[in-house]
Amino acid sequence: MADSIPRNLTRPVHVGNVTIGGGAPVVVQSMTCTPTVDLGATLEQVTKLAEAGCDVVRVSVPTKEALGSFRDICRESPVPIVADIHFDYRLALGALDAGAAKLRINPGNIGSWEKVDAIIDKAGSMGAAIRIGVNAGSIEKDLLERTDLTQSEKLVSSAMRFVEHFESRGFENIVLSAKAHSVNTTIDTYRKLSHELPQTPLHLGVTEAGGIRQGTIKSSIALGTLLAEGIGDTMRVSLTADPIEEVPVAWGILSALGLRRRGPEMISCPTCARCQVNLIDIASEVERRLSSCAKPVSVAVMGCAVNGPGEASDADVGVACGKGCALLFKQGEIIRKIPEDAIVDELLNEISKL
Repeated sequence: MADSIPRNLTRPVHVGNVTIGGGAPVVVQSMTCTPTVDLGATLEQVTKLAEAGCDVVRVSVPTKEALGSFRDICRESPVPIVADIHFDYRLALGALDAGAAKLRINPGNIGSWEKVDAIIDKAGSMGAAIRIGVNAGSIEKDLLERTDLTQSEKLVSSAMRFVEHFESRGFENIVLSAKAHSVNTTIDTYRKLSHELPQTPLHLGVTEAGGIRQGTIKSSIALGTLLAEGIGDTMRVSLTADPIEEVPVAWGILSALGLRRRGPEMISCPTCARCQVNLIDIASEVERRLSSCAKPVSVAVMGCAVNGPGEASDADVGVACGKGCALLFKQGEIIRKIPEDAIVDELLNEISKL
């Protein structure tokens, strides 16, 4: 685990049995993409997301008809469920009755303050949390028309307006997000929010980030930068893909920063002319077999003596390959020499002993 990164200490917000902020570990979440009225498919996806490492899962409640299955999802889910609500405040009230541990709303598209206040008051009486989600595409008209403000300043102004209103009603069980598709706007916005609202837990994310490759790159840069500065209490990596794909990316970011680790971390070199084994295939097979391992260990797969035990001496276990063979090492100390065709099996066997 890397050296600890000082975290901004925000107010703790409880989402079921999960704590966001207050120094708690950064919470990983994702969102289902199945029709919520399809109870079996949605609950199956919630379960898979939880098994992949989600601490909480968000589910859309787009219609009154979805509330029935949503109630069952909340009851049967292995993790707390967040209701994603837009436009109709009555759906938010119904989701709370159905067992939502948290709501995600954009107050700007709910309608009148009276409708927003009805949501605030009910969430408060039921002990539920609310994420105020502000997006670049739905900024209030009076802010949108101001030419003296940057995009991030508009997002921050909108978010602060809503937070102040919620707190004026005595509701502080708030998580805040202000998302854009631009990496630079995202970083700038969250830096400002962290400065202006230091007590409010922040939900990090790049909205509409793209497919697996582009979305992973953009999210890793934006979220990684902010987390490295101690900013952020929960996160979602948004990808145009099966939501299960989002979870390992989120964990990868947290693991790379030494904030949380779930499962092994593989250290491997990019290979060069010195490499005398098929390292790419070996590393791919090790990575594939490690995908079912839950141990938070570091595993090195190195192509030659240059990138051998010395370069990866802090790994829990690893191999440094030579001509048709490899040296198996543990925490920098060589254990034995193994033939090329036994590298993967021997390495995995050693990991099983840890």
